[in-house]
Amino acid sequence: MSEFTNRALQVQSLEDNYAGCQLVELPMPVPQGNELCVRIKAATLGFPDLLMTKGAYQHKPDLPFVSGTEVAGEVVAIGETVQGFQIGDRVVTGKMGGGFAQYGCYDAGSARPLPQNMTYATGAALGSAYLTAYVSLVRRAQLEAGEWLLVHGAAGGVGLAAIDLAKQLGARVIAASPSQEKLDKIASLYDVDAVVNMTGGFREQVKEITQGKGADVIYDPVGGDVFDESTRCIAFGGRLLVVGFASGRIPQISVNMPLIKGYGVIGVRAGEFGRRYPEKGRENLQMIWDMAEKGLINPHVCAELPLSAWRDAFDMMSDRAIIGRLIINPQLS
Repeated sequence: MSEFTNRALQVQSLEDNYAGCQLVELPMPVPQGNELCVRIKAATLGFPDLLMTKGAYQHKPDLPFVSGTEVAGEVVAIGETVQGFQIGDRVVTGKMGGGFAQYGCYDAGSARPLPQNMTYATGAALGSAYLTAYVSLVRRAQLEAGEWLLVHGAAGGVGLAAIDLAKQLGARVIAASPSQEKLDKIASLYDVDAVVNMTGGFREQVKEITQGKGADVIYDPVGGDVFDESTRCIAFGGRLLVVGFASGRIPQISVNMPLIKGYGVIGVRAGEFGRRYPEKGRENLQMIWDMAEKGLINPHVCAELPLSAWRDAFDMMSDRAIIGRLIINPQLS
């Protein structure tokens, strides 16, 4: 591929089954001011990327657009006011779009050095998943060593990040999924204390594991029926973290239940937390990077596919066949 072309996956029209997506050649981006031009070697695929192809996500960029938010790569050019970076640096960065391309320009303020012990793929998988986990478990739930944490959606990127981080915090972790195959894989990747196959329900299993007490903290990116049943296996004084609604149904709760059982329902918006509390937001990212550099946390990448195989990647995401993160590498043929 010529250095003077920029192959990208462009959304040209909003349609079902990604019918509006097309591989195209775009002009090479030129960094301005405080921007870095990055040769993108890994871009994380997220479920919002699929939703954006049909206009079903809250962020609706003008057509045509290139999606892909979190990337890792090599700096190949810098703007005239950039400080602290130079050509050849390995970085992790991101913005709302542009990641599924061979090159992109990013504000230097959004970039961080890629930890030496990480690949481009694991670096791209680090940011938002672990930031969500950190804000959830540390800032919002104040998870303590020895407490029981129940993680729903355990095979997803944010679920695995929560498991990985919680073990570093000294918590006892229960991984929950309706797939035994995924649970077996999770158990082989991380030192979980118990797994729960949710097929047919999980309330009694969680109570048995916790000797009748219930989970001290429940991490729920699923919502719907999972949230409803979670309210019945949470400990007195527990914290039920509302992380998302992957099931599609936003649940409701009668407030007498948290009153009687003495637990809290806590909403988590990791990005907004950083915007509201900038200094704490910087501390959050620094803590994640410090742990990554020390090898204490390890994002799991289940597959790394070339840009030409974007449809296979989208299908894997749509079919929920991913454990951890799926990476698109625009430099692969």
